Amino acid sequence: MSLVVAKFGGTSVADYDAMGRSADIVLANAATRIVVVSASSGVTNLLVELTQATINDERRLQLLKQIAQIQYQIVDELGRPQEIIAVLDKLLSRMAVLSEMLVLNRSKAVMDELLSLGEQCSSALFAAVLREKGAIASAFDVRRVLRTDSHFGRAEPQIEAIACLAHEHLQPFLQDQIIVTQGFIGADDEGRTTTLGRGGSDYSAALLAEALKASAVEIWTDVAGIYTTDPRLAPNARPIAEISFNEAAEMATFGAKVLHPATILPAVRQQIQVFVGSSKEPQKGGTWIRHQVEDAPVYRAVALRRDQTLLNLHSLQMLHAQGFLAETFATLARHKISVDLITTSEVNVALTLDKTGSDSSGHGLLSEALLQELSQHCRVRVEDKLALVAIIGNRIATTPGVCRRVFEVLEPHNVRMICQGASPHNLCVLVAESEAAQVVAALHQNLFEGA
Repeated sequence: MSLVVAKFGGTSVADYDAMGRSADIVLANAATRIVVVSASSGVTNLLVELTQATINDERRLQLLKQIAQIQYQIVDELGRPQEIIAVLDKLLSRMAVLSEMLVLNRSKAVMDELLSLGEQCSSALFAAVLREKGAIASAFDVRRVLRTDSHFGRAEPQIEAIACLAHEHLQPFLQDQIIVTQGFIGADDEGRTTTLGRGGSDYSAALLAEALKASAVEIWTDVAGIYTTDPRLAPNARPIAEISFNEAAEMATFGAKVLHPATILPAVRQQIQVFVGSSKEPQKGGTWIRHQVEDAPVYRAVALRRDQTLLNLHSLQMLHAQGFLAETFATLARHKISVDLITTSEVNVALTLDKTGSDSSGHGLLSEALLQELSQHCRVRVEDKLALVAIIGNRIATTPGVCRRVFEVLEPHNVRMICQGASPHNLCVLVAESEAAQVVAALHQNLFEGA
């Protein structure tokens, strides 16, 4: 049968009314048999604060109370079913225990289990909302299926294991009921809870869709699809009806917040189309991401990613020598760092990193251990308060005049780095974060709003 996996973000399961709207979307499509949910809006941020070493007991109790209030308000609207209250009581009790454990044990494994509890709460509540509307639905612990390695905070999925476990534990039940499960979390071979990193619920949905050979993944958020840029930065930004996997991957990587970058990978591997729409206004439609699209313009969108770090490495060892870059990237790999942009000269390498990284706890990626290791073979300079602006499209590297149109907009601004040519789908510039909004608005006007 045709299978759709639907994922609902935090705003789509924020409260009882939001869950009701999302449940109606699920029930409107008989092919939707798996629902992946995030934690209710605000809960993950509260849980992240609970993991911080600096909070005192008074603040910890306040955070636990705030999280409980969000969950129990939904239970009240449901009529306080005893089975759901029992589930929430158990999860919230575990939350309190884990937060106390972190006072003495700063283990990332403990942090991941604590951070997973928001999704566990919302999946139990959303299944109850579906049942209230007459559906046969049950909450399912995704940790039984979504196998990962043991890199807590940013675990790597084990694709083959997920496929086998999904076939065994999920496939047999899809005909008779709707399965509601958690995004963002998994488990390693020893059954310990792991997380996929901030925003990983989209990725979870795509991984399950890949494992079960679904026909589509639907990502429901608070925005009606993907726009030519953030409408808050350019009021004339317009929605995009469909884009290619390549374009979507570039947009997600370079800052389009409606889609987690890793979501595209499983979709590409199985040629699964992805839909992005608004759970608040599903009637507005959204954006389809497909392998083949009818229209592939030179300029598709302008993306912005704030809070970037520029790492400048200087070493005379680079001069007419081999192995410097290999050693540098090996060091970054050992610390689980991926590089976005890179430029080189004879004795310098400049590369950009997403400052906040993807660690679930929100910790930055530039640890003292990493900087010390890099310093052993080069001089390291770190620059912050930067933003990455990317022009996304098609044939950018082979279309004359692209640079002229972009650079005339950038003339009043200091550009710290330019990357173009490696991909036909993007041209990227690094600018001061204080000027980023102005740069995006000006580029959008020049590329999309002109005659």
